Amino acid sequence: MDRKTILETMDPAAGKIGCYIVDVAVSRDNDITLTLDREEGTVTMDDCVTMNDAFLAAFDRNAEDYSLTVTSAGLDQPLKDPRQFKKALGSTVDVRLKGGRRIKGELTAFDPESVTLKYTSMQAVEGKKRKEQVTLEDVFPFSGINSVTPWIDF
Repeated sequence: MDRKTILETMDPAAGKIGCYIVDVAVSRDNDITLTLDREEGTVTMDDCVTMNDAFLAAFDRNAEDYSLTVTSAGLDQPLKDPRQFKKALGSTVDVRLKGGRRIKGELTAFDPESVTLKYTSMQAVEGKKRKEQVTLEDVFPFSGINSVTPWIDF
């Protein structure tokens, strides 16, 4: 089984229940993980069961010899789909840049090439001996980003 066929077949079923497919992973052993999210609200267990049943109806388990896991996009998982970025607008995210730098800030905008973050940083201020905390808003191109994940604050 290949990722493209699964997406084309299962995307309409996801749309019927108000979900969308974030990712499809297919291992060499045909272990398939189907990751779902919702534009509003959270993915429920019933959503996962419905998608599991739709998958079983669409693909013959005996002919394809696969195992299936249907899951929701977890809070610890990086944002991948533009709809996830749209849902995260105004919330705090953790951005890991290439080179190792991490920035925690508010996701204020995104487009296909970049994200815009509002964050605070300690910086030298003219006329002051000590660094002060200043609020910045910068655009970071996806080419310089390893991952963007929701920030979990306890």
